Amino acid sequence: MRMITGSLIALVVASSTLSAQAVTVKEEKAGMLKLAKVTPSAATATALAKVPGGKVQSAEIEKEDGKLVYSFDIEVAGKSGIDEVLVDATSGAVVSVEHESAEDEAKEAAEDKAKADKAKAAAKVKKPGA
Repeated sequence: MRMITGSLIALVVASSTLSAQAVTVKEEKAGMLKLAKVTPSAATATALAKVPGGKVQSAEIEKEDGKLVYSFDIEVAGKSGIDEVLVDATSGAVVSVEHESAEDEAKEAAEDKAKADKAKAAAKVKKPGA
């Protein structure tokens, strides 16, 4: 019984440490957060559990390979680059954990910007008289 109580206390302390960081989740498209069954705070705690000592630099909910996921860029002090953790927004399961170098981050940011610029241009074409 003593061991179970000690384990529960450790779990509560770990959980409160992991969820202590307040994170704002950006939506790839408006309304995506409403589709999620997992809360942003639960997904954040799950992601941080995969990167000990990490701090969330950015968070987004998006469709990746047809699946609604939370994407977290997590930085660890003293470690170069970031760890990207994807958490399924429906089940809460970790989809992937990848380390990205600074070069990988810059390339991904450029690709995201190009995609956003293309979407904006397409939206202007659809609006007559704009």
